[in-house]
This record gives sequence, structure tokens and C-alpha cells, in this order.
Amino acid sequence: MDVGLAHLDRPFDYLVPAELDEVAVPGTRVKVRFAGQLVDGWLLSRADESGHTGRLAYLEKVVSPEPVLAPEIARLARAVADRYAGSLADVLRLAVPPRHARVEKEPREDQPRPAAHSEAVDPRGWRDYPTGPALLRALTDGRAPRAVWSALPGEDWAARYADAVAATVAGGRGAVVVVPDARDLDRLDAALTAVLGPGRHVSLSAALGPARRYRAFLAARRGQVSVVIGTRAAMFAPVQRLGLVAVWDDGDDLHSEPRAPYPHARDVLLTRVHLAEAGALVGGYARTAEAQLLVETGWAREVVADRTTVRARIPAIAPTGDDPQLARDPGAATARLPSLAWTAARDAIRQDLPVLVQVPRRGYLPSISCAECRTPARCEHCAGPLALPSAGGIPACRWCARVAAAYACPQCGGRRLRAAVTGARRTAEELGRAFPGVSVRTSGREEVLTDVPGGAALVVATPGAEPVAEGGYGAVLLLDSWALLTRADLRAGEEALRRWLAAAALARPAPAGRVVVVADGALAPVQALLRWDAGWFAGRELAERRELGFPPAVRMASVTGSAEAVADLLAATRLPDDAEVLGPVPAEEGRERMLVRVPRARAAALAEALHSAAGVRTARKAVDPVRLQVDPLSLF
Repeated sequence: MDVGLAHLDRPFDYLVPAELDEVAVPGTRVKVRFAGQLVDGWLLSRADESGHTGRLAYLEKVVSPEPVLAPEIARLARAVADRYAGSLADVLRLAVPPRHARVEKEPREDQPRPAAHSEAVDPRGWRDYPTGPALLRALTDGRAPRAVWSALPGEDWAARYADAVAATVAGGRGAVVVVPDARDLDRLDAALTAVLGPGRHVSLSAALGPARRYRAFLAARRGQVSVVIGTRAAMFAPVQRLGLVAVWDDGDDLHSEPRAPYPHARDVLLTRVHLAEAGALVGGYARTAEAQLLVETGWAREVVADRTTVRARIPAIAPTGDDPQLARDPGAATARLPSLAWTAARDAIRQDLPVLVQVPRRGYLPSISCAECRTPARCEHCAGPLALPSAGGIPACRWCARVAAAYACPQCGGRRLRAAVTGARRTAEELGRAFPGVSVRTSGREEVLTDVPGGAALVVATPGAEPVAEGGYGAVLLLDSWALLTRADLRAGEEALRRWLAAAALARPAPAGRVVVVADGALAPVQALLRWDAGWFAGRELAERRELGFPPAVRMASVTGSAEAVADLLAATRLPDDAEVLGPVPAEEGRERMLVRVPRARAAALAEALHSAAGVRTARKAVDPVRLQVDPLSLF
């Protein structure tokens, strides 16, 4: 039943009336009476007898004869619910899109699937990686290789994924590929169309709209296509004879589902590997600690280029260090760029090449402080951060939107404000003054550019919104690095390196391409960037997390809610003997968070204990909600 209550998270038996016998097949949507109400449900299986000794009710209705819930997806959903201490109903809401009756009634365009053959796929760019061709051969032969791939700068990653999918299809099996966002999906869609031909795959994304999304889902469920690509909505795609699951840039937080039970696309796909005995490809310019754990445990093999190839492909990368001196040029002083960064931009523009400037914030002045004592400017009503909407704008709160026209610093009484972190629009404005006559474009939340021409121009972008330049950028400037590195977050260094590598990968190889990172060269993430060695940094991160007892070296769950509700749930939880309870730590909206840590071997026991305790609370009809998250992205 589609009732997301923990104490009802189990199958229930119903009788099938004779008039529904033909259409009531496993995987169909049904309606049943439960506690006097008509509720939605799923028909999981049919049996001749029931182990229930009481009187059984009948199915009220078969909503649709279409068996949209495949048996393998039902098993996957149950495994994901158990892993994340959630309920099957919540996972099925993520796995199967809402029904669209008109789409179901459309004439079927059944296309016969091509017969399996063993024709080798041209490894093309995979030859730059010593074990890359072997990966494609294994997929073509119908085997199940598992790989963690570190992409070279300038790599056409979408074409490489298309090669891997084509090899899987040549072996007579299907594939599911998950990417972070719509721009990545468009690139992969074009690459797959070029390799497989039109109509051989579908894209599955929540942004498609109800009809298009359901049509793509049905094409996969009915076996009309054997390849599904998409954002995290595709992680449950019902591909038949699954031979490969792949995820690109698994460190991107867009892969984490914001709805209960908060599964991560990478972990869902790796669960599918076990259930379907499929191959796996986890790729990116950077590497997460979770991917490194797959390599170090021997579960997967790394696919990396040798150092000679890396040195031939990377741009010239240099840090600025503290560099207190700005360039003597007045334009550079106006732009507030370190001299090395300003010089790199100037040289690229003189060579008629575009320059990419990455800033970690959008807007104009997204964070401001007192110009006298540097105290962060806060709203006197809600204590939220103040921001300036424009050069001549009035400061306003980013939380409650109240205007602070008469702001006075509570520490020194000063009324002048300065930028604490400069946003993308302000940076673009300063660069426009420093390089008069040069086109300045911005790419961020309001407008994300896909690509830009190859001529001289300044492109200011927030992380993840960097457009591809024709022929590559002549210079890439990574500004405000301290804003990334000093975040109170377990993944601060990992996330900073991921963003830097993604931007640096768009530069031309040396000597035509230069990357300047405004940071101290002695820092570990900067060292990894300079050497283009994501594996080294991921190994270092994993070793530190093992020593400190943080994920993925251990399994950790967070319990968030009011203090009373959190205490109530933990009191009802029969935690494993070796569990550690940490906290409380403050959470948003006046709530608190408790953390529970166990060894990885006890992960299933922890999830079961938390789910059972949640069932006790829902059975008692507890009013205060509690949010359970297993291995949340953010711990602090």
C-alpha cells in the first residue's frame, strides 16, 4: 500500500475478485480498502494461498492493467528502503513516475531489439587509459567489469560513456547512466545518438514534464529501448537485462535525493550492480572518498591515464599563495585580482582566447560586513545575512527580505559596508572595468550558458555553470578559494577540488592554456589540482576519515527534529552494541541533530533499528516529525 508509515511497511494480503483476475497481474497499480479508507497500492505478487488466518478483503480496483513495477525494481526498492531506514512506499514514489493515462493509451511503437553480437567497439579515446580498452572488451563480451574512472582534462566524457554503453549493447545487454543536471544530460544524449543512432535510447528526467517522462519510462519498461540516461530520476529505470550502470561526477550533491528516504544515486546504482550482476562505471574529473573505497577494497579497478599522458594534456596550473601585492596596472587594482591571475587573463585576451572566471557565489554582493571592524552584517529581526542587490542598492536580508537602510554595526557603530564574498555579477562588473572593450558574460542560476565562442571574452560563472568554450579557454581563474576551503563541512576539500578540476578541464593544454587558483600551493586540494591527481587526494581523504571515524569509513545516521522528538526516537531505538551517539548539534529552524555512528559491518542493523523505532512513533501517532538520514551529505 502507498502509505508511508513506518509501522505499516510490510505487504498485506487481499483477495482478487474473479472479474479482476486477468488484469490483476504483479506490478499493477491497485486500490484497496485499509482502515475504512480507499488507498493506493501495488500488486506485488499472486499466490494460491495466504498465510493470514483472518478474513481477507478484496481488491477494490485495478487502476491500470499496465505492470509498471518490474519485479527487479520492486526488489531494488526494498533493498534501498532497508539501506536508508525508509519505507517501501516512499521509495516506490521515487522509482515509478505518476501515471499518465493518455500516454498509456497511445499506440505502441514496438521496435524489435537488435540481436546480440560481439562486434568490438572502437575504443577511441579510451586508448589514453591503459585499462580502458579492456573495460570495453569486457562489456562487449557480456561480463560485468567494475571501474572507477578519473577523466583527463579536456576529455569528452560523454563520448567515452557512449562508447561504454555501445559496448554493453553489443553484448546484448542494457544500460542505465545517471548524470547530475540537464546540461550533462544534453551532452550525453547527443553523444549516444551519434554512436547508437536515433531512437535507441531514452532520456528520463523530472524536468521533462509528466507526459514525456512517463512515455520514456514506459518505453524502457516495455523493452522498446535498452538504454536509459537521465538525472537521478533515472536511477530506478526498469531496463531489461541490465549490463551496465554508470554515474558521472558522483560527488555532485544533485545526485542526492531531497525526499525521504534520501537515497544517493551512486548507492542505488551500486545496489543494482549486486542484484543484477551488472557492470559499473563511476567516473569524473575528481574522485570521491566513496569511489576511492571501492578501489581500495578491490570491489572496482581504477581506470587512469599514465603520468606522461596527464602531463601532455593538463594546462599550466599555478597557485598565487597569499600574494598580497596586486598588479601595478590600475585596471588590475580595480579588479582586485592577484597579479598572476590578472596577467594570465590579459595574455589570453591578447591571444584572442576566452577567459573563464569561477566564483563560488552568484549575485552581486551575496555577503557583506562592516567596513570598519569586519563584523558580518546581520539582520536585526532574524539575524540573517545582509546582501547588496546592486552597486547603489540598499542592503536587505537574504532570509526575511527586510530592508536595512539604516544599518549600524552592533560592534563599532560603523555604517559603511564592504564585500565579504564577491558575487558573480560584481566580479563581472569589475572585470569589465579592468578590461574595457572585452565582452563579459555571466553564467549562473538566472542564465546558464552551454557554450561560448572561441574569441577573446571574459566568462564569469558559478561552479557547475561553466560553459564549454570552442577550442578551450586560454585562461581559467579560480577565485575566492577560501570560501570553499573554510566551510564547516566534512567534504569541503573534496568539493573544492571537484569544482576546480571541472573548471580547469575546460582549459587548453599547456602552454596555450593556463589555470590560476587563488590559494596557497601547500594545501592538499591545491597540490592535487597542480598534479591533476584526484586519486591521491581521495586516498588521503579516505585515510583521514578512517582515522577520525567519518563516512565512508563508517556508517553514520542523523536524527533531526525537536529535542523532545529526537530523544523520544532514540529512547525507542535498540541500537547495536558498538553504536556511538554523538551530539546534539544545532540544526536549522531551531531543531537539533543527533548523530549515530557504527562500523560498516553493522550498517544494516543500525538502519533496521532506526526504522523500527520510527514505526513505534508512527504507531503512537507522535506529532513531532523526525527526519532520519543514513550517510547524509552534510554532517555539521
